[in-house]
This record gives sequence, structure tokens and C-alpha cells, in this order.
Amino acid sequence: MEKSTLGTTVLKSVESAGIKYMKTSEQYQTKLEQDIKKLMPIAVRKTDVDGGVQDKDYDDRRKDHISHFILRLAYCKSEDLRRWFLTQEMDLFRFRFQQESKDAIGHFLQLNNLDYQPIPEEEKKALRDELKSSSYEMKGDKFETTDFYKVPFQEALDLVRARKVYLKKGYVYVPQSELVSIILSAFRENLSKALAVTARALPYLQEDERLLKRLANLHTQYLGQDYSNRKSTAGKVAPEDIEPLSKKSFPLCMRNLQETLRREHHLRHGGRMQYGLFLKGIGLQLEDALRFWRSEFTKMMDGDKFDKSYSYNIRHNYGKEGKRTDYTPYSCMKVIMTNAPAVGDHHGCPFRHTDPELLNQRLQGYRVNTTGVQEIIELVKGGHYQLACTKYFEITHNVDDAGFGLNHPNQYFEESQKVLNGGHVPKTAPRTPSTQRSKPIKKETEDFDDDFPMDEVEHLLTASQDVVGEVAPE
Repeated sequence: MEKSTLGTTVLKSVESAGIKYMKTSEQYQTKLEQDIKKLMPIAVRKTDVDGGVQDKDYDDRRKDHISHFILRLAYCKSEDLRRWFLTQEMDLFRFRFQQESKDAIGHFLQLNNLDYQPIPEEEKKALRDELKSSSYEMKGDKFETTDFYKVPFQEALDLVRARKVYLKKGYVYVPQSELVSIILSAFRENLSKALAVTARALPYLQEDERLLKRLANLHTQYLGQDYSNRKSTAGKVAPEDIEPLSKKSFPLCMRNLQETLRREHHLRHGGRMQYGLFLKGIGLQLEDALRFWRSEFTKMMDGDKFDKSYSYNIRHNYGKEGKRTDYTPYSCMKVIMTNAPAVGDHHGCPFRHTDPELLNQRLQGYRVNTTGVQEIIELVKGGHYQLACTKYFEITHNVDDAGFGLNHPNQYFEESQKVLNGGHVPKTAPRTPSTQRSKPIKKETEDFDDDFPMDEVEHLLTASQDVVGEVAPE
């Protein structure tokens, strides 16, 4: 089921690129290609029409198809989820379509019974002047190598409205570069209907707990490093390092918790969990964590009360008590999807859970310039909380492009340290190996079970689609 989580990550990369760059720009295409190539290589490979489907391509396509249908089931549950999924799938489709060759596009149209044929060369020559003047970027010899398609104008209203095509006797002449607009309309209509039908079918799928259990929170899943230890970055963080690090390398959510802890000498359970696991992830070892929390809490209580009420939970987070679960630091999505903090709480994501006016004041207090504050607030208003945090990173680190997709507070910390220390995370102190582990530690992660077989996933999806088919006529 890991592939379905990966599919969500691909769509979030598509969303991120679309917010950061104009979708018609070269920067958008380059960014999308770079990100998707790492996650889903088949999406940037051109289709070999003549060479047939190789085994590797077949396997990749199968995973791609299964991932798509799993995501349909996961994102059909509400209007907001359907709208988001539809938008990202359309942008991904457009990107993939535009990567294909002329022959591959013709093959695609034929396979999908889309009767769009290039006009004959004679007709193209007769309309040469009209087609060149009505179509964008028809300069030099580009006209000679471009196919044009004669399409009823009703199927290309967006292109007619934008005056991108030549209109004659109820037909428009669409250059190959704009054909994707027409295909997208059909794609959107079909996928929108499919999502609506799948949503109606969901109640009939309740009996299959294997599938629904994995779909429940797929749109919030995090796929990436779990940061349960800091082997990848080496070294550890000492309690005395935390305050200066919080001012230059902590994301806003963790800086807020550090400031609250220093001011009130206490955090409620939600804040302690979120912040404590983050500190664990950046290299604060158990003994130092106990010392760090004790030094603050005992400014408001005696040491005995701290030991009785709080030290157990700290040890528990490090897998030393209870079921010995080695808890992982919270991902951005987990922080964002957490219940909004009540009065006296300070956990959560400031970009989501803080009033915009208060957020504005706080950002100004951190010397974020007026333009930067406005850009961040606009992203927040659009619900793009991780992108707002990325913009905060860029402004506070004086970089034009962070160069990464932000998915985890501990990732923010590591990327900050790289910027501040010449491309690597410094070793602040030697790591002391633990010698007291007598029982295996079970790791709590947010990922799906990788052992869940793909064949069984395919079987479950086939069964679910049968149910969808039965519901469709309603």
C-alpha cells in the first residue's frame, strides 16, 4: 500500500509547483519534472509506441493504475477532497500528455476512441495564414511541424474564449500544443462522475475493513524519513543548544512551543508530545531530555512532582516504558490535522491554528518584512500551510528557493542547518551509544504496511469497482 501513499505525495508535489509557479512557465515544467522523476519515473518517460510494453514499464503502469484507483476511493469522501484530487490529477495529466510524442498522442487518441484526426496537408496549406495568425507561438518553421485538429467549437469553448484557435463554420482548428485542453475537458468530466459514483458506493464497502482501514486517513499520510533517531545527521543536541537553535533553525510551530515553555515553564500534553518528539528527532537524548524538561518545569513545581507526573511520559516517548514503542516525531500533516488548540494549549500548526492578525504580528516580531508577511498570509488564506512554512524558511534564511518540499518539522531543522553550515548538518557532540536495550523496540510509524501484497490490493479494488458499477445507475 506504500504506492498509494506515494501517489498522494506526487499529487502534493503537483500542487506545490502550481502554487509557486505559473503553470504555463518553464520553471513550472522544470520543477514538476524534477520532483516527479524522483517519485514516479514512468510519468516523465515517453511512451514507446513501436517497441511494445517492456516488463519494467508494465509493472510501473500497473502500480500507477492501482495507486490512482486507491486514491479515488480515498479522495471521494467529501466535496473538498474530490475538488482537490480532481485539480491535481488534471494538472498531472496535462504534464504527462505534453511530454508525449506526436505518434504517442495519436495512439492515445485511438485507444480512447477520441476521434480527433489531423487535417490533411492540403487544407493546412490553404489555411496557412489564418492558422498562423490565430495560434500562439507559430513562428519560423514550427507551423510546418505542427498538426492541427478540426474540432466542433462546442468541445473547445475555453480555447475559443481565449482566442487561441481559428474558428470557421462551427469548427475550430486546434494546434497539437492546445489539444490537451480538449482532452482535459473529457478527462475532468469522466473523473468527476467517477468520483461521485464512488462516493455513493462507499457505504457498501464498509464490510471490507482491510481496504477501508487503509483508506481512512490516506490524504494525511506522511511518506518519508521518520526522524526517530538522528543517525543520518550524526551527533546530538544538548539542552543548552536548544534556545539558540530555536531562534534560527526551528520551524514556527516548534519555536512557538519553546517560547511558551520558557515563558510559562509548562506545556500541556499535546504540546509536550509534539515538542518532545521533535527534540528527540534532532538529537536530544533521553538523559538530556529529562534534564531539559526538569530545568523548566521545576521553576513552577518541586522535583518530586516532576518525577512523579512527567518523567514517565518522557521515558515512554523514548521507548523505555510501557509497550516500549519508539514514537516518531510528528510530520507536518499530523501537526496540521491535529485538533485546534484550546485555551491554554500551544500545540498544532501556527499557520493553520493561529488567527491571521495574530500570525501577522508574530511574523513581524520575527523581523519578517512586510512583503514576506503578505505572501505568507496569502498562502495561509488559501489553505497552503506547508507552503507558507516553506516561504517562512526562505525569508528567514535569505534564500530565493528552498529547493525542497517541506513535509516534516525535523526536515525543516535539518535543511536550516545545511543552509547555515555550508551544506551539512554539524556534529554538535559525539553520539553516545545506548547499552541498555534489553527488549526489541517497536516503531510507531504513519506509513502503510509495505507487506500488504499488490495482488490483494488489486483484488480488493476490483471488488470495490464491482460495487461502484452496481451503484452507478442510481
